[in-house]
Amino acid sequence: MDLQDQLKNLFPDHIAEEEETQEVENQLWMQDDPLICKYEKRKGKATTIIEGYTGADDDFKQLAKEIKTFLGVGGSFKDESIIIQGDYRNKIMDYLKEKGFKVKRVGG
Repeated sequence: MDLQDQLKNLFPDHIAEEEETQEVENQLWMQDDPLICKYEKRKGKATTIIEGYTGADDDFKQLAKEIKTFLGVGGSFKDESIIIQGDYRNKIMDYLKEKGFKVKRVGG
């Protein structure tokens, strides 16, 4: 007996409300030009930088948050670019391609 069945037994008169699901993928603006994914070393540490988004800054910040959550790493959004701590170019490029973006690898 799972939790749903137990709750139905405890509260037989309760009508469950449908949960609203937000589709974040459809809210981002898709562009024709590819995003540029490059690798740099800053202060001796590896960083992955994503540039070239021509949509709204809020959408790009949201994309940065999704990438950081997906990878479980730190990063920031500065000067119209996403800076991710570590060399995650392959994972980021695969993730962006799944979301429908065109991605171009620059710098090795």
